[in-house]
Parts: sequence; structure tokens; C-alpha cells
Amino acid sequence: MGLKYRFDVLASLKEAGYSTYRLRKEKLMGQATVQCLRDGSKVSWAYIEFLCKYLNCQPGDILEYVKE
Repeated sequence: MGLKYRFDVLASLKEAGYSTYRLRKEKLMGQATVQCLRDGSKVSWAYIEFLCKYLNCQPGDILEYVKE
């Protein structure tokens, strides 16, 4: 498994005022990236940076390492 998200990222973005519709409409995030977050799949470091900025947190707050 390796890295996994500590919480539901999309739900946290929605609480911060960024629905999936708004993310796509304002071209902040594409549909493929939204789907990766929905599935718990990995995203690029650029999107981790984006999440840190909009959720006001650090990468370690978003991700955790889980031994397989």
C-alpha cells in the first residue's frame, strides 16, 4: 500500500468551499485528478502542494506511510 491519505481530501476541500464542480470549473484540478483523490490513488506533488495551500496544512497532515 505505501502512502495513503489520512482523511477524505475531497470532503475537506468541500468544507473549505471547493466542491468538485468548482475545482473543475475554475480549472484548479482536472477530472482525472479528482477521480484519483476519490479512489485514494496517488497524485503528483504539484497537487499535494495545491492541497496544502488550500487546506492550510503540511504534506504529513495529508499523507501517511503504511507498511505492507
